[in-house]
Amino acid sequence: MSARFETGGAETPEEDAPKKRSSRSSWNTIKPSPKRGRPYATSLTIAFALTAVMTAVVLAVVLAVVWERQFTAYTRQNMQAIADSTSATISESYQRTGVIDDAVAAEAAAAASSLSPDIVVQITDVNNRVLYDDTWAGSRASSGRPKAPSVVPTTQGALVTSSIVDANGKTVGTVRLWALGSDALLTKSDASFRANSYGAIVTAAAIAAIIACVIGYFVSRGMARPIQRITSTAKQIRNGDLTARTGVTGPDEIGQLGETFDDMASTIERDIKLEHRLTGDVAHELRTPLMAMQATVEAMQDGVLPADDEHFEVVASEVRRLSRLIDAMLKLSRLENGSTEFNCERTDVAYLVKGLVSSQHQLFHEKGLHLRYVDETPHGELYADVDPDLLREAIVNLMSNAMRYTNPDGWVKVSLRQDRSDILISVQDTGIGIAKEDIPQTFARFWRSDVSRERASGGLGVGLAITKEIVDRHNGTILVESEVGKGTTFTLRIPQRRSRKPQDK
Repeated sequence: MSARFETGGAETPEEDAPKKRSSRSSWNTIKPSPKRGRPYATSLTIAFALTAVMTAVVLAVVLAVVWERQFTAYTRQNMQAIADSTSATISESYQRTGVIDDAVAAEAAAAASSLSPDIVVQITDVNNRVLYDDTWAGSRASSGRPKAPSVVPTTQGALVTSSIVDANGKTVGTVRLWALGSDALLTKSDASFRANSYGAIVTAAAIAAIIACVIGYFVSRGMARPIQRITSTAKQIRNGDLTARTGVTGPDEIGQLGETFDDMASTIERDIKLEHRLTGDVAHELRTPLMAMQATVEAMQDGVLPADDEHFEVVASEVRRLSRLIDAMLKLSRLENGSTEFNCERTDVAYLVKGLVSSQHQLFHEKGLHLRYVDETPHGELYADVDPDLLREAIVNLMSNAMRYTNPDGWVKVSLRQDRSDILISVQDTGIGIAKEDIPQTFARFWRSDVSRERASGGLGVGLAITKEIVDRHNGTILVESEVGKGTTFTLRIPQRRSRKPQDK
């Protein structure tokens, strides 16, 4: 099964420039029992409750300003309608008889009073003399009417009036209506209805606040649970348990946070494992030539081996191997921290690659391999802004890697083509290939899928790591395609144009 992997990408100007690091740093473990503030769930519950209460308060204010006004106007209209009906009855009688008949007035007033025991009806003539007051009905003396009529309210809006007119429309009297004990024309039933309405609003607000608290509690618990899980997992990882995962998933922001956190934790675990493996690999790579030199020198000292040129050459070869390894590590370190000078030039990449293939042809032939160059450029020229020395080193690393892991009589093909504004340099071999699960680790220093493979082939284990850093400096990417037993293809994608920066000069 074939697999592919791509690494690298365009770097920002800040990344391209040497990073400034502070000399001051600190690290501290998480306290076993950190100081706790208000829980997130409690805060959300309080927020829900306050929202419900504020809604009720706003509703009460709106009712007090708008509904109260409308209700008062409604009751006044009812009172005015009663007064108009009473005056119309008396006016009709007056137009027939020419006088305000007491019996008719009493009957009309009684009809109005019967609608509510709190309504007071008073009838006056044109001279404002009280002709009828329905409070007289319960205190009438045998000698006539009482001399003290009801006290008319003086508050504005507490009284409604309607004129009694003759056939010509002239006012001959007035009907007055008001409500006992009220300055707003509200009967006891109206006042009770208003009080009950406000009571219902307060009750509804209390119920809404309780329901909001219950809903807020469960919703906040549901929202806080994954956050608590992420926090707990972060503490486990900080305390050394790199296998801890949140397990939080979902399409919302918290789910995405959990998935991203788990991906980050997996990356950290992999990187730390690679770091541990790197330490062991570096120690092993350094130990091998040192042990060989130590054994040879001690044998010559003890007289077991003669101190001749042959044995001195063994020591010298191991010294050279050790020197190459250290040089490669230093070069990789300089590339990573940006201290390597980047000399960007307008270069004919087609000429550069073709020259490399020609210079390596004899070496491949000696290894029993076939090396071929395929130029897919339209005119045999392809210019790009690159550092020719670094690019040449990256391509040589890929060709050496292909030669190292390709069996005799195999093929290695180097090709060059253009894709829009990028140049693509591919090194394809018919070698042993790379397993799918191993491809992401291909560019890790000293990494090898087979522990004995690179050492047996003479590789230092940092060539691909150096190649990746070189491509990163060019703002490019590397694509790896491989199938076990059939071969591997490395493709460098490098932009043709590169913005000039001070560190490139």
